[in-house]
Amino acid sequence: MGTEERYDFVIVGAGHNGTTAAAYLAKCGLSVCVLEERQECGGAQENVEPIPGVRLSPCATVFYAAASPGLKQLELWKYGFRISPGAGLFTLQKRWERGLLTTEGAVPITEKDAMGFAKLSGLLAQPPFINELLRATFWTPPPPPEVEVAAENTPFMQVYKERQPDVWTRELLEMTLFDLLDEYCETEPFKVTMAVGSWYSGSAGHYEGVAIPALAYNIAVTLSSQLAVPQGGHHNYYHAIFRAAQAHGVVFHTCCPVDEILINNGRAIGVRLRDDSALGEKKIWADKAVISATDVKQTFLKLIGPQHLDASFMQRIKDLSVKGSSVWVNHFLTYERLRPRPKFGEIESAIYPCDSREIYYDLVADAEGRKGNPTIPPERVQWVWYSPPRLAPKDPQCTIPHRYVEGPFYFYLPPPEYHVESPDAINKNKDKMNAYILQALSQVFENLDSDNIVYHWSNTPYDQEFRHRALIGGGYGGLRHCKDQMWNQRPLPELSRYRTPIDGLYLCHQTSGHPGALCLMAIPYNLMHILIEDGIAEPGDWWYASPWYIPQQGKISAIPR
Repeated sequence: MGTEERYDFVIVGAGHNGTTAAAYLAKCGLSVCVLEERQECGGAQENVEPIPGVRLSPCATVFYAAASPGLKQLELWKYGFRISPGAGLFTLQKRWERGLLTTEGAVPITEKDAMGFAKLSGLLAQPPFINELLRATFWTPPPPPEVEVAAENTPFMQVYKERQPDVWTRELLEMTLFDLLDEYCETEPFKVTMAVGSWYSGSAGHYEGVAIPALAYNIAVTLSSQLAVPQGGHHNYYHAIFRAAQAHGVVFHTCCPVDEILINNGRAIGVRLRDDSALGEKKIWADKAVISATDVKQTFLKLIGPQHLDASFMQRIKDLSVKGSSVWVNHFLTYERLRPRPKFGEIESAIYPCDSREIYYDLVADAEGRKGNPTIPPERVQWVWYSPPRLAPKDPQCTIPHRYVEGPFYFYLPPPEYHVESPDAINKNKDKMNAYILQALSQVFENLDSDNIVYHWSNTPYDQEFRHRALIGGGYGGLRHCKDQMWNQRPLPELSRYRTPIDGLYLCHQTSGHPGALCLMAIPYNLMHILIEDGIAEPGDWWYASPWYIPQQGKISAIPR
């Protein structure tokens, strides 16, 4: 192979975002090369087989993308993407009838809880506007810099004003999720359950100014996406995107870490691979643009020399908050199904304990304040469980006769980089932490003990952030998804539309743009608007822009003529 290659686009990182962006661009007829440091593509969209007959998803588990335009635009059904029936509205209703979990047992939600959530979600409108609200919140690029963001032009606010006007109020843009639920819902366990669900998704219940995005994560996971679960888990979903990209001519190189993004006269012109890459130390040129689909801090602090950027800009990158926390993921192989204690009845997934927001704020203080190993007693720490019944019977996690996979169970902890001792401090206490987790889960399950457990697999925050995603700064859901890093502020105002101070360099990663967190396919779809504006991507009739997209003055509109 020659020492140089040349493409229209070079993309750094073959995770979900980089591959989706590559598929979009290649479908436009452009030549694209994607470079991946690891041995295989997919990033967090992975499955692992710790033993024969067991398949786990250590990172991405819940499918938030049912409202994504990319499913249709990239025609993923042609490339093996299939849906298994998920929990759906019936099971959601059944779960709520069984109650939410508190230390006293399962408590039912009230009619006011259900109707308040249904109203805010768009379920009560005719027709319902669930997907419309989700797309307005996540699958819409931030406005151009000349547009001042206001209640009248914020996309999700426009949806409410048109479809549910009695919800619309300027105060929505200042509220926390707790503020919103206090107005429309009733019981504390319901509000805490929603707040925890949104925190694990990226925009926490206590963050000011993002009440609707926090609510929308709950809508995506409980109403929209539970109607559809990818067959084969998220890695098979990723395979469909990968096949779509390959079908349109994208070239992938694995085991090819990028050492430097090459800059000439203020413009990104390609990359130089590290000398230990599978292709050797070589340069790959980009005639149109370089797209960084890796962590925003890594992009500017490692891949671009400081001589190319203003010192004040570099300091602001260093100062970006990663207080979004991280997770310890647990799976168990058991001899028999986990058996809830009688006071909890039948449960299929859970957030526990949800007695009060005081318990919630204890965890916030631990994960975002103390930033060390847990200090909360195990019987009081909150955790999240997604149960195997979310998968179709023909798509099981375990094929070993008379054995069962239980999990994943999630526990929130500080991001590794922020741990008061060291990034790998939590790994050094793995046995102690696993015992803590067992004690916490045993508050609900009476047979989670050595007589029933065959294996306990745990994926620590260090494993999540460093090994699986090679991040040097960024939590499980990306950066802190709150008002000062939301929409046209994320992660910095001048980066919010995926452009950078370097011409021809664009960003496409959960930490580097709206919406971040777990909204699959959103960032590449939003980025496409900007690439069309800059005249370097011209999609065909298959493309349609977000209805709430605002073109930038002097640019090419991404709205098809």
